[in-house]
Amino acid sequence: MIDSKDIGYLNPTNDVSYYALSCPPFITNRDFVLQSSWLNKKDEKLILNHSVCHKDYKLKKGYVRAISYITGYVVRRIDGGSFIGYISQSDPGGKLSPWIVNRIAHIVAPKIVENVRKAVDGYAEWKKAQPNPTFKPWLNPEHALLSPQVRITDCVP
Repeated sequence: MIDSKDIGYLNPTNDVSYYALSCPPFITNRDFVLQSSWLNKKDEKLILNHSVCHKDYKLKKGYVRAISYITGYVVRRIDGGSFIGYISQSDPGGKLSPWIVNRIAHIVAPKIVENVRKAVDGYAEWKKAQPNPTFKPWLNPEHALLSPQVRITDCVP
């Protein structure tokens, strides 16, 4: 991850964020503007996102704008651990041949799941070390209201 920014919230369980990702050598870095939605249930967390436009986050030099048609995570508490599910339909954009995209997906997707698993395992310690460890909009929807509100008109292409 090169960069991430919380742009703001649409409502207490939907936000808009910017992400810039590094790519392997000889492949241009990618960035996304994503609307994320989440649902917090007792023993299960669901996060879904898809790409949106935002007037303040135009394409940056040195990046190709990638598109998430839909990406989803589920983290579920189970006896003895956690279940992590991940699905994504995305277009990395640019002029990558399908075999390169498929090869990279077979490498990247398992790494994403492994990173989520590590994040789940180390979350409590990580959160305590953050500047605002009590900020948890997925548990306390009113916390999302502390961010700037995104107007729908700012997200029109």
